[in-house]
Amino acid sequence: MQLVVFILVYPLIWFVSILPFRILYVFSDMVYVLVYHVIGYRKKVVRKNIAMTLPHLSEKERLNIEKKSYHHLCDMFLEMMKTMTISEKEMNKRFVFTNLELYTALEKKQKSIAVMIAHYATYEWVISMNRKIEFEGFAIYKKVNNKYFDKLVRNIRSKFKATLITTSQTIPVIKENESLGHRGVYGFASDQSPQESKAFHWQKFMGIETPVYTGAEMLVKRFDMNVIFLRVKKVKRGYYEATFELMFDNPKAIPDYQISDEFLRRVEKQIYEAPEYYLWTHKRWKHRKI
Repeated sequence: MQLVVFILVYPLIWFVSILPFRILYVFSDMVYVLVYHVIGYRKKVVRKNIAMTLPHLSEKERLNIEKKSYHHLCDMFLEMMKTMTISEKEMNKRFVFTNLELYTALEKKQKSIAVMIAHYATYEWVISMNRKIEFEGFAIYKKVNNKYFDKLVRNIRSKFKATLITTSQTIPVIKENESLGHRGVYGFASDQSPQESKAFHWQKFMGIETPVYTGAEMLVKRFDMNVIFLRVKKVKRGYYEATFELMFDNPKAIPDYQISDEFLRRVEKQIYEAPEYYLWTHKRWKHRKI
């Protein structure tokens, strides 16, 4: 059955990937109508999340953010497909690193690097970074249940020299790399909600006390990595800018949970500046203290 689904869906993915961007976004507008107005995909979740975290805005303002966020969600979903055939030249034009020198300076210190990033603007095109750096890039991801689509995702990422590892593989891979003196850069999208049973730390995020994912902090301390935050900004439709911000270069000396808390503060700042580009469909605040 997995193969049948893949055979049926793959042609559509390939077709979308070869569309010129101008046509791609016309198609995205049509997908928006289907996803938002017809299906209403997770509309209750999105509306609840925005109402909880942005109570200072009027109902009209929140509705405007809601609709814009769905437009962006559809754009991002199709941009993910476009990654399958996009050229390196086109990618470099559309996803620009404003201060890559900050990152390259850290490589010279010969310590592995943790890049903390939010599900904001686009987190998929960050993989283009791997063609500009010396360290091997590892992206931690959730394995796709369909093994054929999982292989497709891996193939797309490898096109930009990114190595995908699952959460269960993360510690063994980092441990082996460090034992061999193989320095790497590891990407952590740490703004999602951990299982409540595995929550070691709670903190206010967007004004709501909620469990915090601390796995990235645990790993950077254990393996003494430099920690940077990657702030991604949507400049206009299909164009993004990414800026590195040094968070900590001596994580072992930082009090517990300060790294995780600082990451959340930076994500909050992004969201408040332009909330329509955050991934509101995720149940980020499903566990919270009232």
